[in-house]
Formats: sequence, structure tokens, C-alpha cells
Amino acid sequence: MIIDIVRSNFKIIFFGFVFTFFSSTGQSFFIGIFNSNIREELNISHGQFGTLYGIATLCSSFTLIWIGKKIDDLKLVNYALLVVFFLSFAALFFSFINGILFLIIGIFFLRLSGQGLMSHTASTSVSRFFERSRGKALSYIWLGMSLGEFLLPLLMVYLLTFIYWRTLWQGIALFIFLILPIFTFFIIKHIKKSSREKFFLDHSDDNIFKIKSWTIKEVLKNYKFYTILPAMLASSFIITGIVINQTFIIESKGWEKFAIAKSFMVYSVFTVVALFLSGFLVDKFTSRKIFPLLNVPLLISVIVLASFDHSYTAYVFMGLMGVSNGLTNILISSFWAEIYGVNFLGSIKALTSSLMVFSTALATAVFGILIDLGFSIENIAFICAIYTSVSILIVIIFQKSYKPTFITK
Repeated sequence: MIIDIVRSNFKIIFFGFVFTFFSSTGQSFFIGIFNSNIREELNISHGQFGTLYGIATLCSSFTLIWIGKKIDDLKLVNYALLVVFFLSFAALFFSFINGILFLIIGIFFLRLSGQGLMSHTASTSVSRFFERSRGKALSYIWLGMSLGEFLLPLLMVYLLTFIYWRTLWQGIALFIFLILPIFTFFIIKHIKKSSREKFFLDHSDDNIFKIKSWTIKEVLKNYKFYTILPAMLASSFIITGIVINQTFIIESKGWEKFAIAKSFMVYSVFTVVALFLSGFLVDKFTSRKIFPLLNVPLLISVIVLASFDHSYTAYVFMGLMGVSNGLTNILISSFWAEIYGVNFLGSIKALTSSLMVFSTALATAVFGILIDLGFSIENIAFICAIYTSVSILIVIIFQKSYKPTFITK
């Protein structure tokens, strides 16, 4: 019996881990590696690339609201397989982009399938499946993203030295198409929406059923949702803006060509540390109590970026961003389940994931425009510090209101 319990819980965690890893193909840190190749072939500037990237990402964020909520209606394995085939197609399509229009469509497909749906499927299914161990379970699955951030930048940089970037994307598409569908079917074919975490001890705890499950309309009418948004969006906005413009930062600071790509190793290590620490803290204290700490490392990181020019600065500010990234992945995923329940979690997370994707779209456009207007990276980092400080202050002011609504029986 214990073996069955371990196997059941392990499968959904392993599924989430693999999906967050492969979501890397649609993440800004991954696409940003090909920034120079794309701009050179299409003859576009930093600002133009950022604007096009922002438009495509913005469109994907709106689409995610509709497609993401379907996870509440379809069997998980069917929904996940559709996402996998979409991601494979997106990678293949991206290898054939030959103009601005196809670049927008290609980025749209990658951002929607990778950053959007792969991450959404993993975090929603795990948040719904786990009750007592939600924090630790989320920390385990987001290790997949950390592994991607640790391995893929250096691996892609190495492969690009002898493989044409379009051929590389075709290889990625083929790998996803051949491996992920089989894995997905056999690992989660028995997981349903009603499936829940199994325990080693046969004791009941039905607190999860006493928490009111909010509909998306109720969430949108609730003021506390809007006080959370600035803090929730800060990390995705700032980190995306920085990694997608890493070439500009390197040139401005006078660092070696792949300084930020190399610093992703530090970023991923600190993300892992933050994942485990925050997972433990969430299960012990709840995400609501530690939420005010969410963007403190991010604030310090942009201050470091604005204040120092030494090449080692890349490792410091990227490491701090890694801490903030780890905290965000766990706290945001767990936070919605804690205060809004799990019955409509797919719809809620589709909306919030869409908003986070929207913030990344806004970041690429804003950063690109500021760069073209002549703003230095120090100026941009200072603006980011002001925004982060305001988001922290808002959370502190409204922290006491972040409580679940219990159903009286």
C-alpha cells in the first residue's frame, strides 16, 4: 500500500518536473539566446525585436486565458497531450521564420505553448492534486525549470558554435514530438480532476473542502486580487526585460559576450535553494504569511545592477533574481489555492498566468523602447527598483486581508 501511495504521488510530481523543464523552450531566457542570430538575419534593431516580441507575447497572454481554463473541463492526460503537440509544432515553425510577420507568429506559438501552457499545466495540476504537501510538491516540479535554466543556456551556446540555429530548433521539435507524448500518456493517464494527494497514514483532513472555491468572476470583483498583482508581476516583468536584452547589458557594462548566459548557472542554483526553502516555509507557515518577502531579493538585485560594473556583478544580480524567481514559482502557485480554493483553480491560474505573460510582453516592449531612447541600463534598473519597492509596500499594507473564505457547515 505504501508503495502505491509513493508511486501515485511521485508520478504527478515527475510529470510537473518534466513539463516545467520543457517549458524552457518558450521562456525568454531561452529565446534570448537566439536574439543576435534572429536580428542579424532579419536586419532589425534591439528595440524592434523587443517590440515584436512584446506584441507576440501580448497576444499569447490573451489566448492563454481561453485555452488555459480548458484544463478544468478536459481530462488531464488529453489536455497535456494537446499542449505537447502544440509545443513541438511551435518549435518547428520557429525554425522557418523568414520575416517580421512570421517572427511574430513564431514567438506567439512558443510563448503560448512553452511559457504559458506547459507551465500552466504543470503548476495547476500539482496545486490541485496536493493539499498538505503543496509547497514541497511545487518546489519539486519547479526544479525542472531550474534545471533548464542551469543546463540549456550553456548547452545552446555550445551547440550554436557548430549547428545552424534553425537546424537546432528543428532538432528540438523532433525531440519533443518523439519523447513527450509517450511520457505524458503513461505517467498521468489515470490522474483525474478529483484525484488528490495520498497519505501514509489513514487520517482525514477535510479542511480543503471547507475553503470556499471562488469563481473567476468573484475573484475579479474582489479588491485584494488587485493588491496582489503588482507584486506578482514584478519578477516576470523585470527578469524578462533583462534576459531578453542581455546583449545590450553586456555591451553597456563591457562584459564578455556570454557573461549573463554563464551566470544563469548561479541563477538556477539560487532558484533551487529558494524553491526548497520556500516549499518548506509554505507548508509550515502558509504562503500568505511569507508573501511580503517575495520581491525583496528582486529589489536588491536591480540595485546591484544599477550600482556596480564589475564582471562579477552578473553573478550577483542574477543569483538574487534566482532567489526571487524561486519564491515566485512557489508562492504564486500556492497562494491562489490557499485563498481561492481549488475547484476553479484552472481558470484562475489561466488568468494570472496570462497576466504574467502580459507583463513579459510589456517588459520587452518597454525595455526595448527605453534602450532605443538612450536610457542606460543603470537608469532602467533604477526605475525597476522604484516599481519593486512600491509592490512590496502594497503587500505589507494589505497583508491581513489575504485570508481564505471558509464555508460554514
